[in-house]
Amino acid sequence: MTLQQLKYLVAIDHHGSFALAAEALDVTQPTLSGMIGKLEEELDVRLFERTSRRVRTTTIGKRIVEQARLILMETNRIKEMVSESKGEISGEFRLSVGPSIAPYILPDFIRIYLSDYPEVTLSVEEMRPETMVKSLLESTVDAGIASSGISTPGLYEIPLYTERFYVYLSQSCQRKLDVFRPEELEHEHLWVMKEVQCLRESAFSFCKGRIGRRHVYEAGNIDTLIRIVDTNGGYTIIPEMHIPMLTEQQQMNVRRIDGDHLSLRKVSMYIREDYVRERMLNTLVDTFKKFMPEGMMEAPLLRNGIRL
Repeated sequence: MTLQQLKYLVAIDHHGSFALAAEALDVTQPTLSGMIGKLEEELDVRLFERTSRRVRTTTIGKRIVEQARLILMETNRIKEMVSESKGEISGEFRLSVGPSIAPYILPDFIRIYLSDYPEVTLSVEEMRPETMVKSLLESTVDAGIASSGISTPGLYEIPLYTERFYVYLSQSCQRKLDVFRPEELEHEHLWVMKEVQCLRESAFSFCKGRIGRRHVYEAGNIDTLIRIVDTNGGYTIIPEMHIPMLTEQQQMNVRRIDGDHLSLRKVSMYIREDYVRERMLNTLVDTFKKFMPEGMMEAPLLRNGIRL
C-alpha cells in the first residue's frame, strides 16, 4: 500500500468517477484503474462498485477512504511543519468562498495574492455553505470564507471582517432624507435576495416584518436587483462593498439605515480545528489588509494575525 494509491482512492471517491479522478490527478485512466486494482487485491476487498453510469464506493470502501484522508492529511502536515520551520511560503492552497461574498473580494484578492506569493499554487472555488463545510471536513479545501455563525464540530471560525448594508432607492422613492427609515417606505416594494439577505440573521430585522409586502427575487444577483429597482420602483438592500460598483448617478440613490435594525453581516474564515499551516493562513490576512476598506477588518486580526 502506497500514499499514491491512497491519493487515487480518495480522488475517485470525491469525483465519483475514474475518468474525472484521472483528469484531476493528471494520470491516465488505465494507470489509475491498475493502481486501485492492486490495492483491492492487496486488501482483499472491493473498494468500488463499477457500473456503466457511475462509480459507487462500497461500505468498507467508505471506511477505508476516511482513514486514507487522515493518513494523507497527517503526511501533508509533516511537510508543512518543515516548510513553516524554514519560513517558506510555497505549495498548494485551496480556498472556498461563498457566492454572495466572492464578487467583492476575489478580483483584488487574486490579483494581489498571485503577485505577492508566486510560489503558492492558489486555487479558488465558490461554494455554498453546506458544500464548503463538507469540503473542509474532508480536507479537500484548506480554508473557507463565508458569513459568520457556521457552527460545525471539527471546524474553527476566525472572524475576518464586518460589512454594513445600505439601502438602494429608486428614483420614485422619497430621496430627500439622508437616512433610510423603513416605516417611511411602508408601501414601497422591497426587492430582496431570499437566501442571502432576509432569511439570514446577518440581514435586516425589518424584512421579517414585511413578509406580506415584499417581492422576492431568488437568483442571488445584486446587479439584477438594482436594475429591477431602477425599472420598477421600490428599493433593495446592498452590501457596502457593492457601492463602488455603482455609477455616480446610482450612488446618489444609496442611503444608510436609521434605527435599531440589524444592518450588517459578519464574514469569517473557517478551517479545520487541527489545521497547522499558520503562516499560509496569514498570507490571506496580509492580502486582505491591502484592499479591504479601512475599519472593516477585525481589529485583533489586524494587530496579531492568525495564531493557531
